[in-house]
Amino acid sequence: MPSSASAPALGRASVTGLPLLGASAPRDPARAGIIHLGLGAFHRAHAAVHTARALAAEEGDWGIIGFAHRSRAVVDPMRRQDGLYSVLQLADTGIRADVVDVHRGLGVMTEDPSAVIREIADTHRRLLTLTVSEGGYHVSPRTGHLDLEAPLLREDLAAPSAPRTVIGLLARGLTERARGGEPFTVLPCDNVSAAGQTARRMVTEFLEHSGADDDVLNYVRTQVAFPDAMVDRIVPATSAGTGDQVAELLGVRDEAPVRAEKFSMWVIEDDFPAGRPAWELGGAIMSPEAADVGRYEQVKLRILNGPHSLIAYLGALDGRRTIPESFDQDWIAESTLALIRGENLPTIDLPTGFDVGGYLEDLTHRWHNHDLGHRTRQVGSDGSMRLPQRIPAPALFHLEQGRTPALLALTVAAWFACVVPPRGFEPGAQARAMTDPAQERLVEITAGATAPAEHARALLESGCLTTALAEHEGFVGLVGELLTLLVTSGPRAAAAEARAASLKENH
Repeated sequence: MPSSASAPALGRASVTGLPLLGASAPRDPARAGIIHLGLGAFHRAHAAVHTARALAAEEGDWGIIGFAHRSRAVVDPMRRQDGLYSVLQLADTGIRADVVDVHRGLGVMTEDPSAVIREIADTHRRLLTLTVSEGGYHVSPRTGHLDLEAPLLREDLAAPSAPRTVIGLLARGLTERARGGEPFTVLPCDNVSAAGQTARRMVTEFLEHSGADDDVLNYVRTQVAFPDAMVDRIVPATSAGTGDQVAELLGVRDEAPVRAEKFSMWVIEDDFPAGRPAWELGGAIMSPEAADVGRYEQVKLRILNGPHSLIAYLGALDGRRTIPESFDQDWIAESTLALIRGENLPTIDLPTGFDVGGYLEDLTHRWHNHDLGHRTRQVGSDGSMRLPQRIPAPALFHLEQGRTPALLALTVAAWFACVVPPRGFEPGAQARAMTDPAQERLVEITAGATAPAEHARALLESGCLTTALAEHEGFVGLVGELLTLLVTSGPRAAAAEARAASLKENH
């Protein structure tokens, strides 16, 4: 195979003989049945792949019109490549690359929001998928309702005909679509609890606050479905050598490749009044009710996501660059598995027939996969949006039964140490590289704190996770003790203390 530099550019002229996932979707953009908002790596390695595989099994008008949020970094190369891109699948059994051919139109939301609105109003489009991260839903962490304090959202409410937020765009697009009354589906694909119900609530509240007509509100309530879904696939950042690996495997140069693990799960509530691809033939699990999706969501949030955060924070504080480097440390692996088995699993209503042992075995392989190179800074970022989904519910489960969950408290303390470290504490380069949209506000909250325990108390009492946790003095005190230990003795000592405390509470 040619090197990346000498390989021909990926495009329809250079892929003769290569299998193209999703190629049966009609080329005509007017016949594309799906709109997608958030053209990042996760969408292209997850929902787009499942859709492409579904089309390989059963043809249909299910091409995707994809919009990036604000960057042209993916849109421009995909346009040059006729909408094609590659997925580099990394597994301990070997590496493979596939070309995905399911996108039939590309754009940028912030450059042309009116294009998004037109697409939603277009009767040829029958469903819209979302991968816009937790922040894209504009849920207030304090109230659970629409975040009316967010500046961009306030601007959209003042001028709803020219929106810039995703919720504003959805509301305006559905307002236009309501004129014809054709059914539609909005399917979120983000790590948001009850994401479909959340999206429905935020869009409805936006419409109510912006003075929408009763006809529009009635249309959204009766003709627009917002199914819940659970998504699960590790998609690490593309590395400098990804293009070279693709060129070696496929013989073409891809400017927009994505990397992904072999494992991929998508559980979807089957509520699509305007139709859908045969996703069950593309590897997805279709559920007749939201409740079962919720059980899978609990599994992911409490067995994968919450422990993933703990690995990232402890690893970063120990100077580890990647999740595998972190999980290879026995003390981090022991702490993570103790969190899962002792504190999170007892809080989960498992799906019918779910194989916990098999899932945990898969999970340990995933966390040990060095080919993925999933970075601690990537997993640890945006904690103010992610941890409220992962910590309060299981923590309150134990607290209300008189137990203090020490490893959940350690996760919170380690997040504080990484992202809003106490005065005089240097968390290290990996932790400093983590970003958080609430970081400035969190720093302001702790401005008067002179000791780590006081620092932790100020943050918890601010409601940064939930106000309910701040009402449990034992939990607040333990987070403060563990943060103090992190600062004075390091993450290993704090993890050992938390493991011992958790073992005592659970026996």
